Amino acid sequence: MAQQSADLKPVKTILVSQPQPENPKNPYADIEAKFKVKIDFRKFISVEGVPAKEFRKQRIDINEHTAIILTSRNAIDHFFRICEELRIRMPESTKYFCQSEAIAVYLQKYIQFRKRKVFYGPNGKDKELTDLLAKHISKEKFLLPCATLHQDAISAFLEEKKANFSEAIMYEARFADLSDMKGSIMHDMIILFTPKGVESLFQNFPEFKQGDTRICGMGAGTQKSMEDHGLRVDIKAPTPESPSIFMAIENYLEQSNRRKKK
Repeated sequence: MAQQSADLKPVKTILVSQPQPENPKNPYADIEAKFKVKIDFRKFISVEGVPAKEFRKQRIDINEHTAIILTSRNAIDHFFRICEELRIRMPESTKYFCQSEAIAVYLQKYIQFRKRKVFYGPNGKDKELTDLLAKHISKEKFLLPCATLHQDAISAFLEEKKANFSEAIMYEARFADLSDMKGSIMHDMIILFTPKGVESLFQNFPEFKQGDTRICGMGAGTQKSMEDHGLRVDIKAPTPESPSIFMAIENYLEQSNRRKKK
C-alpha cells in the first residue's frame, strides 16, 4: 500500500467498475455490512460477443487444440458460448490453463473440475502462468480466447517461445458510456479490474485527478496500466496476503476504518 496506516483516511463510499452481482448474498454485501460503507456498481467496460458466423471467418478449428488458455471470466463465457453455438463438445482430455485460482473456480460453471487438467498460478501473475505454460509448451496446441485489439504478456510469451497456438477473437471490449456521472467521481475508493477499465476511466473522466481517492488494481496488467496513467496503486490484488480482491479491500478497510481508540 502506498500510505502508512496512521495516514489513512476512512473510506465511506466505494465504486466497483463491474456490474452488481445478481445474488444479494455476495462478498461486497458482506463488506458493506462489516465496515458500514456504501458500494456502487458501474460497468466501465461493455463486452460484446463475436457472433459464431464471424468467428468462422477466422478459420480456427477449436477441436484441433489440446489446451485452452483462459485469462478472464469473459474469455471463459465466450469460449463456451462459441462452442455451444458451433455445437462443439470439448473432450475430457482438454487441459485448461487459467490466469488465477478465481478464474479456475469460475471454470466449474462449464466443466467438472479436475486437478489433472486444470492449471493456475497461485497469485494470478503473468509470470506464474507463463511458467506453467513453459512446462507443456512442447506437448500441446494452445488456444487463447481473447478480445479484439488485445495486447498481453501471454501472447508475447507464446510467440517468443514459438509455441503452437492460435489467438481466437471471441469478444470485443468497448468503453462503457458513463456520461450520466457528469464527468466526476465522488467515491473514496475505486476498484479497477483490467487495463481497459483504466483506459475507460480516463475516456469517461478526462479531467480525473486521484487526490485522496484510493484505487485498487486487480492483476499486474491493471496495476501497470494505472502506473502508466500516473495513478497511485493503493491496493493490490492478488498478493500472498490478499489472494482475492475482496480480501484486499477488507485488509485495507481494517486499517482505514477501524482505528484503535486512543
